[in-house]
Amino acid sequence: MKKIILTLCMLPFLIWVQGCAPATYEIEGYTGSSMNPDIPVPTNAKLIDDPNLEKGAKYELKHIGGEQGLYPPMDYFQKLADTGWVELEEERLGHVHFLKKDNTVIAIEIREDSFQITEMVKGAME
Repeated sequence: MKKIILTLCMLPFLIWVQGCAPATYEIEGYTGSSMNPDIPVPTNAKLIDDPNLEKGAKYELKHIGGEQGLYPPMDYFQKLADTGWVELEEERLGHVHFLKKDNTVIAIEIREDSFQITEMVKGAME
């Protein structure tokens, strides 16, 4: 009898915990960014038109940054590393990660449902 009561008491808690689990994103493959084909982006990321960006691109991909953008997508950063982009970890500013390849430095800002890639001016991180 005690087991049945304990199970019935735990059921709402388990349902609540499951409902609070963070949603995940899914990357279906990679393609070149609209601003620089040398920068891979998930193929299922939707390009967002942002007139405020002169040399950048903003993409929508549900849950890419986890809850409130606190969890950077490690598989995406691994793909960037595999294609030669090196993260400048000492330059990281919260949600903004800086990566370098050859003489090009980009900033990737990760948010909960979007990410923005911006190319930095030459010499910005030297």
